[in-house]
Amino acid sequence: MQSFDETLVFQHFTNLSARQQAQFRQIAPLYQTWNNQLNLISRQDIDHLYLRHVLHSLAIAKVVSFESGARILDVGTGGGFPGIPLAILFPQADFHLIDSIGKKVRAVQHIAEGLELTNVTTQQIRAEKLDGQYDFILGRAVTNLTTFYGWIKNKLVGKTRHDIPNGILYLKGADTQLEDIPLQHRTYAIHDFFEDPFFETKQLVHLFRQQSWLT
Repeated sequence: MQSFDETLVFQHFTNLSARQQAQFRQIAPLYQTWNNQLNLISRQDIDHLYLRHVLHSLAIAKVVSFESGARILDVGTGGGFPGIPLAILFPQADFHLIDSIGKKVRAVQHIAEGLELTNVTTQQIRAEKLDGQYDFILGRAVTNLTTFYGWIKNKLVGKTRHDIPNGILYLKGADTQLEDIPLQHRTYAIHDFFEDPFFETKQLVHLFRQQSWLT
């Protein structure tokens, strides 16, 4: 029997509006419905939706608060993570969620519509084929970071208006190599934000060019 605990989100993000709380609650039935049709989330993880997917995605919000009009690209969004939870938290920012698998993109579009997220667009496309530039580019264990950087290296806006430089925000395990990427980086231990044992080996890495820090 499945049980979902959206209060995990509410415990760590205490200033949510009533609309945002309702949207986070609605995530569970929407994903349950779509997961019955399409394996968006592994069967072993669906019982832990809020911990392993929603809260994990929201670790990014512990590092940056996206400004109004910010353009955010979620590469290899899969089931809509980290883009969907962040779009709920930052309705003033615009999120473009892409994946090369069409059936996943269609499902994520329906989920975004079910959540009434007007700040989300989706597209079936490979990242290296995409035009446009973004303030931040998100990824969640899509591929190794060297390959990921090769896909998106020309898609970052130069000057930043956030508290941290524009760049890549990548959710990963503890063993990723960064030496081949010509960017500076800062790594955050997600266990510092959320104390559940699930996060003990999880990290968030921020990669950026030093000259982009022009606030």
